[in-house]
Amino acid sequence: MKQSITFDADDVRQDHIAGEKSEAGLSFSRAPVLLIPKEESQLWRKVDLKLMPIIALMYLLCFMDRGTFFKIPQCNAKLDGLMTQLGLDGNQYNVALTLFFIVRHFVYHSNCETTSNSVVVQSFSILDCPANYIIQFVPPSKWLAGTMVSGYSLFSNALDIFEQILWGLVMMSMGFVKTYAQLVGVRFCLGIAESGFYPGVAYYLTMWYPKYMLQRRFALFLGAATSAGAFSGILAYGINFMDGDGGYQGWSWIFILEGIATIVVGSVALFVMVDYPSTAKFLTPKEQQYITQRREFSEVDEKGDVAAQVRAAFTDWQVWAMCIVQMSITVPLYGITYFLPSIINNFGYTTSTSQLLSVPPYVFGVIVLLVIADLSDRMQRRSPFIFASQVIAIVGFIINITDVPNGVKYFGTYLCVAGPYTGGVGSIIWLANNLEGKCKRAVGMALVICMGNLGGAIASNIFRSQDAPRYLLGLGIEIMFLAMGMIAVPIIALTYRRINARKDALQQQGKMEGSEVLDKESFRYTL
Repeated sequence: MKQSITFDADDVRQDHIAGEKSEAGLSFSRAPVLLIPKEESQLWRKVDLKLMPIIALMYLLCFMDRGTFFKIPQCNAKLDGLMTQLGLDGNQYNVALTLFFIVRHFVYHSNCETTSNSVVVQSFSILDCPANYIIQFVPPSKWLAGTMVSGYSLFSNALDIFEQILWGLVMMSMGFVKTYAQLVGVRFCLGIAESGFYPGVAYYLTMWYPKYMLQRRFALFLGAATSAGAFSGILAYGINFMDGDGGYQGWSWIFILEGIATIVVGSVALFVMVDYPSTAKFLTPKEQQYITQRREFSEVDEKGDVAAQVRAAFTDWQVWAMCIVQMSITVPLYGITYFLPSIINNFGYTTSTSQLLSVPPYVFGVIVLLVIADLSDRMQRRSPFIFASQVIAIVGFIINITDVPNGVKYFGTYLCVAGPYTGGVGSIIWLANNLEGKCKRAVGMALVICMGNLGGAIASNIFRSQDAPRYLLGLGIEIMFLAMGMIAVPIIALTYRRINARKDALQQQGKMEGSEVLDKESFRYTL
């Protein structure tokens, strides 16, 4: 009997689960679909054009929204008078940077001074895992777009247009804050609003692309974040000339304009994004079946118990090992992203020149990111390229910590940007390739991303204003984390190799004895 590939739109949760089941059924109940290379290329190009532009644009704005205060634009905002107008000291600025990840806000005095007895509240990081669990039951087109424009989308199905504009309003409201207390409150809300987007997209792409086509697509997605660094510098430079318009300084206009753009793009995404291959109306039934069968379902993907898969994600050694790798990458990544304009400014350039000079390293980073991702997919290897990216990064940070001419240090910033951004993509995809089970993969990826985001909290506090202009403490900590990752990656790869060798031996033994090989023993880890 021909299996249905449509959903009951009246029930979102049943629609979502039924879609996954129909995909599995398509792959095994029908004869396999065969396409000639030209047809296959046309199909993947068709999928790319439908999926990648909107999620790349969404993440570009997401990254710029974060960055307006806590990433690249955040540093530009720092240079454009935010600290002066709000009366922030160096420590309060760093706390505000950290707030997107871990909120430290405990007020003992009426003037909102920070104290050593601060209460730690996690917003962005701890919500990654539940967010990726929720996406099992809420269509990605609603969830991902909702997380972009709704501060309350974590607690709803993101179908209410009024709620969907709230995150954009949160972003815009940062342009109107007048005190440190208001600033940390808005940062906390922004952290909640955005928590589900990045891990959700990472999981979403695994439901469309085969494992060795995945890194190129994820690189395009993350390349938007890398590009955000370039756009942010250009944007901040241009908005500098709006300083004083409407009674607001330049940094306020950065928040306001990016908030408006976020609302517009997020609202459009609600109607443009598609969910899964089995429900994609832009695909023919034949194309739907082909994409589903190429996703290489395993026994665990089809029949695994959800609760068991969630438990397995928290107890699997490779998830925690990859957390170490991810943190070794994200601390340098966030560190250079946060403070690059300030580092360049300390080379002796003006604020506007520093903003413009922060653009070329990100252009170079995008190029390296896409080239390495393509090579990694073609060679079907992850660990060598992750290790190489860590080497690139550590060379850049070593250049900047040494007493060399500023021109050489500026060259080093190119390596500091390219290395971590490239490695960050590789580590997430490496884990995605090696986790069996949809729920385990979703929760495991979110857990690694969650731990990686803690690197942002660390990076926010290691480049202290009193350490300028050389920032020896911050650069030294970045080098330490990279060295930690360079030790972890070969150990993980060698462990995978040993497990694969053992499975090969069991499979060979099974063939000789004529016994059936279990599905879990047929799975091979990507090195």
